[in-house]
Amino acid sequence: MTNAEILSHIDHTILKPDAKWEDVAQICEEALTYHTASVCIPSFWVARAKETYPALNVCTVIGFPLGYQPASVKQFEAAEAVSDGADEIDMVINVSALKSGDDETVLNEIRAVRAACEGQILKVIVETCFLTEDEKKRVCALVSEGGADYIKTSTGFGTAGAELDDIALFRANIAEHVKIKAAGGFRTREQMEAFLAAGCDRIGCSAARILFAGA
Repeated sequence: MTNAEILSHIDHTILKPDAKWEDVAQICEEALTYHTASVCIPSFWVARAKETYPALNVCTVIGFPLGYQPASVKQFEAAEAVSDGADEIDMVINVSALKSGDDETVLNEIRAVRAACEGQILKVIVETCFLTEDEKKRVCALVSEGGADYIKTSTGFGTAGAELDDIALFRANIAEHVKIKAAGGFRTREQMEAFLAAGCDRIGCSAARILFAGA
């Protein structure tokens, strides 16, 4: 793959808690210049980014990074983000509920956020580093049934990021309509290409600049 082809699958990301507008603006300008799939930015900056860069595909995160919030809070967050101009929503599931066997809570929160952002892309972050193989299979079914567009591996704030083995597991257990986003730990071009070859449609990372030369 060329650098430009890889960049077309990248969600160019800045989610640092100390990110200033100047940092977010730089990410947005780079995304437009190098034609990344989107920018993924804190919800606080969505309205300003969309107003400043109306042609930009803007993604933001909901229930981030721990996912403990009630479904009603995540639903409200998502609706506010869409109202501000977000084109894509990446929500974190309630990992605690999943690990406690409360699949209904996880399914209901996915459905609630899906309803709040109908017409926009919904990606569901399942934080694979905390899950057993059985839990990963269960959450694949929940993401599929909940109507999400993507299953996403990680927040990047957990104990580990994306693993290639999880992409194969996802591929075998998600519905046909669900795509895969990998995130967390990407530092090299080779990593990005390997995950795309394994079946990912998107990669979330803050290291896209390594691809800019020659893109």
